[in-house]
Amino acid sequence: MSHAIMDLVTQAMSSPWLYAALFALALLDGFFPVVPAETSVITAAVFAASGETNLGLVILVAALGAFIGDHVSYLIGNKAAGRLRERKAFVWARRALAERGGLVLVVARYIPGGRTATTLTMGAVRHPLRSFTFFDAIAASSWAVYSGLIGFFGGMAFENDPVKGLLLGLGIALSITGVVELVRWARKRRAIQPSPERLPADTSV
Repeated sequence: MSHAIMDLVTQAMSSPWLYAALFALALLDGFFPVVPAETSVITAAVFAASGETNLGLVILVAALGAFIGDHVSYLIGNKAAGRLRERKAFVWARRALAERGGLVLVVARYIPGGRTATTLTMGAVRHPLRSFTFFDAIAASSWAVYSGLIGFFGGMAFENDPVKGLLLGLGIALSITGVVELVRWARKRRAIQPSPERLPADTSV
């Protein structure tokens, strides 16, 4: 069974439509976050280590797809602002945007669901398009390079066993995402804890 799956994956990696598919997946992931764009980029990059794919082209099409997909999400948010305002993810993204500005878009690229919530929010609050485009270029490019290099080095580590290389790449990506989420949770928890100055005075005698 595993050999059959690997044969299918190998055939897909050698297909001339591979780069068009990566572009489409990265684009859709911008406003439809259940699409496995990151996994697809890492997989294609794993096979780049053995020469099956071109790492530079994988990164380029992934970055372009993500960049355009984020702009589609921005436009959706711009048109549907009223229906998004009370959603939990929207509230989180709006607060983060108020605190960090456009830089939050770069950070949100690495948070599952966070990237879509942030791009929708920036459209809904009418964040300047020029600023959005600038920060999104950084976000999409860094994400594509990050995903591509993780897969490539995983493939180099297990050049003769792409399954292990893929598992290593995905494991590293999940670990990094987990660390980002843990840090975000810890910062949020610390922020809501009352400081000693805010604690009520002890009025007992």
